[in-house]
Amino acid sequence: MADHLNPPATSPVTLKTPTTVPVAFVHGMLAGVRARGEPIDGFLSEAGIPADLLEHAGTRVTGAQYVALFRLLIELRRDECLGFLSRPLKPGSFALMAHSALGARNLGSAIRRVSRTFSLLQDDVVLALHSEGDLAGVGLHFEGITDDQPAFLHEMLARVVWRLLAWLAGGRLPPERFDFAFGPPPYAGSYGDIFPARLEFGRAQTAFWFDAKWLQAPVRRDDAALRVFLADAQANIIMPRNASVVSARVRGYLQRTQPAWPDLAVTAGALHMSTATLQRRLAMEGTSFQTVKDELRRDTAIIRLNTCAVPLAELAQELGFTDSAAFQRAFKGWTGSAPGAYRKSRLGPEDRTEP
Repeated sequence: MADHLNPPATSPVTLKTPTTVPVAFVHGMLAGVRARGEPIDGFLSEAGIPADLLEHAGTRVTGAQYVALFRLLIELRRDECLGFLSRPLKPGSFALMAHSALGARNLGSAIRRVSRTFSLLQDDVVLALHSEGDLAGVGLHFEGITDDQPAFLHEMLARVVWRLLAWLAGGRLPPERFDFAFGPPPYAGSYGDIFPARLEFGRAQTAFWFDAKWLQAPVRRDDAALRVFLADAQANIIMPRNASVVSARVRGYLQRTQPAWPDLAVTAGALHMSTATLQRRLAMEGTSFQTVKDELRRDTAIIRLNTCAVPLAELAQELGFTDSAAFQRAFKGWTGSAPGAYRKSRLGPEDRTEP
């Protein structure tokens, strides 16, 4: 979902940090179009995504490519739900849902307004407010179409509605749990940055849950704030976010110090922690220093390969590798593909620019 007032799909997308997205989410985004028998190569080409990357499960695309694909699908197909529903959700629908909640006295009232507006715009999905002990939840109920919908439709609607409600609540709506009406997909390991809470698969319905006290949170948004929110709503809605505090700090420090690539001890000192404390806190977030470092190097490499003609030997040095061969081995281990597969075949070196 997105707003027709957003920049066109062909406009550049600026991301603050190197961000890449698993190709599984690209397949998910295209599932609605594929189910309708529509060709996808044109969308991929316009978004700068080499079609052959989709053949390898471990590959990733840049955040800019992912957002561009999302915008293209919406704008060229005139459908904010990407072909997943029985009829198109016309551009501007998300903006209308957000606008309908302005003036609500609290978040509970805003949820009812958003649900009512969404029901007026399409016939397939009902947003229902639920209660479970001290938790409140918003669930997806499918009507007129089978509950056995592609996982991406559940994922997209859950995060779109959650992020909209979080904005209405003042920018925060800490989730306690996400339920999904399907089993864990092969890429469930990538859910952490998208759904930063406990995950439950195989549930009766897809829903997200939060402390019921938030239902009384006042809505203090106006038309001016809505215009700012909608200015880049597509990227804010569709892109993953790193909700892990310590790993985000480590990643940010490593990014700022490139190409030095400091080790664990130096990083811990810079973050005013002992080495043991940093390791323990990263472990509590389900990661490690080397994993954070390698993910940043992977994302930086993918973005550099997609945006400039830097020689592999030079890129290897920038990323802290001893030589090009070591970098290429690591890159293939991270993504399953060689670095050359990420070069934009449709552009010559003279057309590529630095990010």
